[in-house]
Amino acid sequence: MNTMLRFTLEWADWLNLFAQYLLLSLLSIGGAISTTAEMHRFLVDEHHWLTPSQFNASIAIAQAAPGPNVLFVALMGWNVGMNAGGWSTALFGVLVTMVGILLPSTTMTYLAAQWGHKNRDLRPVRAFKSGMAPIVIALLFSTSWTLASSNSVDHGEWKLWLAAIIAALVIWKTRVHLLILLLIGALLGWFGII
Repeated sequence: MNTMLRFTLEWADWLNLFAQYLLLSLLSIGGAISTTAEMHRFLVDEHHWLTPSQFNASIAIAQAAPGPNVLFVALMGWNVGMNAGGWSTALFGVLVTMVGILLPSTTMTYLAAQWGHKNRDLRPVRAFKSGMAPIVIALLFSTSWTLASSNSVDHGEWKLWLAAIIAALVIWKTRVHLLILLLIGALLGWFGII
């Protein structure tokens, strides 16, 4: 069930949102999707600027759409802005969240890639690259857990978990396109199977 949120954001709130996305940008090793657990905590649990449904829909729509998957951040900003007023605040929300998530990581990536390429044979550089892999995997597991558990229902919850496990296995063991899995999930939800 969708519940509309209505609130007013002051400039301090917008600045807080921008600062949060600046920080998340620095943590987004493996992509912005790896920080969705923290985004959920900040936007849904702590500030109540998004409902769990809006949060999950932002990610699902962006993942199903063509283009970079970081667009889910823009949708989150859009939804926060729509909840805070209307079209103009929604556009401002997109601007705040996208500049916040892109500016630090883009700058750091550019500078680090140049430095790393020049020093790629150094042992500390190779060790850093090897050490980051388990951190990225842990962040992605955290994201999966947050998305799977934030929209649970009282009845039929086991069906959602079963669908998630089957989807994970299909992704891991086959080359089935993600859009096909999203379509199947949407149809299962449409017909009330899950």
